Amino acid sequence: MLTAIKEAVSYIREKIHEIPDTAIILGTGLGKIVDHLEVEHVVDYQSIPHFPVSTVEGHEGKLISGKLGEKRVLVMQGRFHYYEGYEMQEVIFPIRVMKLLGIKTLVVSNAAGGMNPEFEIGDIMVINDHICLMPNPLVGKHEPAFGVRFPDMSQTYDPELLQKARVLSKELQIPIREGCYVGVTGPTLETPKEYQYLRIIGGDAVGMSTVPEAIAAHQMGISIFAVSVITDLGVPGKIQKLTHQDVIKAAEKTAPKLTELIINLITD
Repeated sequence: MLTAIKEAVSYIREKIHEIPDTAIILGTGLGKIVDHLEVEHVVDYQSIPHFPVSTVEGHEGKLISGKLGEKRVLVMQGRFHYYEGYEMQEVIFPIRVMKLLGIKTLVVSNAAGGMNPEFEIGDIMVINDHICLMPNPLVGKHEPAFGVRFPDMSQTYDPELLQKARVLSKELQIPIREGCYVGVTGPTLETPKEYQYLRIIGGDAVGMSTVPEAIAAHQMGISIFAVSVITDLGVPGKIQKLTHQDVIKAAEKTAPKLTELIINLITD
């Protein structure tokens, strides 16, 4: 795996000469940040050695480098999910690559279902903890180059970035929630009783991504800021039949506010 990662890193460095220290992974319906980017290079995932390819609608499958204000960033326009049939090592492959490229900070976004009864569709929830109900991506042979075998997860999401987001929320008048994200395999959306169970064990929102990426990034010493857009509600009395198109539409409505928050978080 390490050899494959190094080959991918070598290829990207041939295409992108000035690698930034901040990376952004854009989730469902949240690709509008690219519109604010001074694009310098675009690399298709399929051209990168050993890189997975996005198969989900709303995930473009491009690695984009450019500038947000004076800050250079690397943007993953599309991610990989366990439910697509990828092994966990493939899901986190881009995280390993970005670390070896020199990335120090990772910003991750996703669309999620809200179980907290105080949440509404369109809310922005900053993730301050997670519960992993999918296979742990660190299972298997340990590679010391990636970090310790047993990483402490008590502060997975960077406290300084969380505090900065709280301050920016007030300054920009963009309300945010905070909560625990539950990572599940999917691709089925939750049943009412599953929503109830996830709420009982401490979850505020649920989705099918982010957690493996966060675990791998944290193991490698990358600072993480993660945020969910609440695109549907798993609250008794508010559960409605849902399609993937509904999720995309709800995420797109919140995209301008989330984009403004993330741009200021990175460039401020």
